[in-house]
Amino acid sequence: MIDPQLAQQLKDAGLDWQPMKRDSFMIPGGELAHEVFTLNDQTILIQPVNGEYTVMFHGSAEWALDNVLLADVVWMPSEGQLRDAIQFRLRGDNPELMLIWNPIGYRCAINHLNEEYAFEGETAEYAYAYALLFLLNRARLAKGRWVHTA
Repeated sequence: MIDPQLAQQLKDAGLDWQPMKRDSFMIPGGELAHEVFTLNDQTILIQPVNGEYTVMFHGSAEWALDNVLLADVVWMPSEGQLRDAIQFRLRGDNPELMLIWNPIGYRCAINHLNEEYAFEGETAEYAYAYALLFLLNRARLAKGRWVHTA
């Protein structure tokens, strides 16, 4: 699992989260900052409250926390979710994405707009997360550019 700071960077860069069963998340700041929560259909649910989606904690009598806004939590994507997010952003029928293991760690190589990029991490999750962060930041920069039309 990636660390909370990297997950926060992904969120800040624009990674959208459509919560699903078995997704993990953290609540930054406060007493629960070091806890990882997992969505399931028994105790933690996503429900609208006053027009805002909220993470609801049901069936936890010992908890003082009843809910927290979805916007206030940080998704901790899994290796597969990170890989899927990269492939979605690379698009095409055959996105060029490769993960290579070596004794030091992992290397994620992508081909984006006909340019090769590589990202290294101690785990596959980190290598994928760095590649995804690159793609998110690049997309965010591209949206800010003016396009001149004749």
